[in-house]
Amino acid sequence: MSVWDDLVGQDRVVEQLQAAARAARATAAAGRGEAVAGANASLMTHAWLFTGPPGAGQVTAARAFAAALQCTSPDLELGGTPGCGFCDGCHTVLSGSHADVKQVRTDGLSIGVGDMRDLVLRAASYPTGGRWSVILVDAAHRLTESAANALLKGVEEPSPRTVWLLCAPSVQDVLPTIRSRCRLLVLRTPPADAVADMLIRRDGVEPAEARIAALAGQGDIDRSRRLAVDEQARSRRAEVLRIPLEVGDIGGCLAAAQRLVDTAKADAEALAETQDAKETDDLKAAYGAAEGSRAPRGMAGAVKELEKRQKSRATRTRRETLGVALGDLLGFYRDVLALQLGAGGTLSNEDQRPALQRLAGEGAPENTLRRIEAVLACRRALDRNVDPLLAVEAMTVALRAG
Repeated sequence: MSVWDDLVGQDRVVEQLQAAARAARATAAAGRGEAVAGANASLMTHAWLFTGPPGAGQVTAARAFAAALQCTSPDLELGGTPGCGFCDGCHTVLSGSHADVKQVRTDGLSIGVGDMRDLVLRAASYPTGGRWSVILVDAAHRLTESAANALLKGVEEPSPRTVWLLCAPSVQDVLPTIRSRCRLLVLRTPPADAVADMLIRRDGVEPAEARIAALAGQGDIDRSRRLAVDEQARSRRAEVLRIPLEVGDIGGCLAAAQRLVDTAKADAEALAETQDAKETDDLKAAYGAAEGSRAPRGMAGAVKELEKRQKSRATRTRRETLGVALGDLLGFYRDVLALQLGAGGTLSNEDQRPALQRLAGEGAPENTLRRIEAVLACRRALDRNVDPLLAVEAMTVALRAG
């Protein structure tokens, strides 16, 4: 299976990246005084910006491109496509162990300037083993202003063998000075049929269940997969989609809001219970701390910094869980609106058709539009750090008013 197989419904983007990988190979060969037939060096550049709707696969595309740049398949000498998925270069990139590929992830709410300065310094060096030194920033929209300015320095003055791969929801989420120096790739929302086919082939999901999960995921491949294989994810979605039917009185509104926030908190605590403890134990082991002995010099500060990052990650997890729930609600009310307006096409929540038809018959399109705006207002409030319970309560009360 090649590295490109994970990009669902992105044929145009795959073609561009494959052509760029061939051009990159030609550039590296030219530096050694060799030639590669059929490659256009102008198709390759030092900085790329991957954008698209949530779940479309920006990070997957960037990682596949990084693997293609490091591909060592012998078939390349015969005109094969970079990114075979089987060679040592592809395998180590996809597993996250390639020495010349650095993927920047953030568990917190932002990427700080210190981390970015370290990356810019690393970008100035030549690759140790591969053809290229690749730095993949999977959440470029989370850069602080200072971090973005530090990144600009690296993108403005790139090393000849360094490639920056930036991922963000939209081009507007990146500083104009940075995006103007990047080649833009826009991924589209993958078709539900393509997502369903992937679930059937790779996860062994039954066709009917794959179809429901693909539609409910609303173009988010990871979300569709979780709904297809995780009973708990399906159960939580069902709870969220009961909210429109439970906001008939103020008591129901407040109870629904509390349940939604408690679920998000439980998700964050479940992650912390396993991940935080392991991180703390690993840190203490790295400092050589023994059970019952005095903490080694410097360990207290490191533990405090780790706890700060863990707290930030818990906040992000709660927000992401609420964000998924709000996305499900938006899809539900969009389907209600489609029924009210008599629009054709397949509903995202086809498995909830009786509830959709009930709400569609009980109100007017104007009411549904106001409810959609209430969900969007809740999302904006959470982005402004409004207390989650207050924001969700305001939303459920607005859903009742219609």
